[in-house]
Amino acid sequence: MFDLQDKIALVTGASGGIGAEIAKALHAQGATVVLHGTRAEKLESLKAELGERAFVVTANLADRDAVAGLIDAASTAAGGPISVLVNNAGISGVGLPPIEEASLASFQKVTAINLDSVFLGTQKAVLAMKDSGGSIINISSVMGIVGGAGPAYNASKGGVRLLTKSVAVHCGTMGYNIRVNSVHPGYIWTPLVENIFEHVGVDNLTED
Repeated sequence: MFDLQDKIALVTGASGGIGAEIAKALHAQGATVVLHGTRAEKLESLKAELGERAFVVTANLADRDAVAGLIDAASTAAGGPISVLVNNAGISGVGLPPIEEASLASFQKVTAINLDSVFLGTQKAVLAMKDSGGSIINISSVMGIVGGAGPAYNASKGGVRLLTKSVAVHCGTMGYNIRVNSVHPGYIWTPLVENIFEHVGVDNLTED
């Protein structure tokens, strides 16, 4: 598939679900993987499963200063510059009130993790990679293309999609050897999706 020997990859939200599987796939292709998340026990379990070439960093993605320092923290942990960043971490916003009743704070709670942290991580990655090259992969969602998951989640994932396009155009224009792509999964049976099903039920999950 891909030869990722001597590459260091940072995966956010690697405690479980899609993030953990991404980390496993990158590691299987030879990358040194830095696992980020908030559930330390699960991260350490995955690190032990992967064995060599796996490291753990933690940061609260709602804290802008913590996000800004995440690339440096990952580089320090792995002992070298990051050449792959996977912005995977996100929250669903399940249980938020409908648009008529939603507060700005509840909206921003979702966008802080799903969009703001992706912007900050991408910004730092471009600065770190623009001379040496690299790859930035932003995990959006099919709900970044269609409606049906609530305004905060839809807006945040749609924002990731167009943020990615904008940064890709910029990197190409500037001649940076950085690939910038977004991925848009549908419903995958992860803990996040399981939690959504438990709250709203299968019949209420619609796509336009």
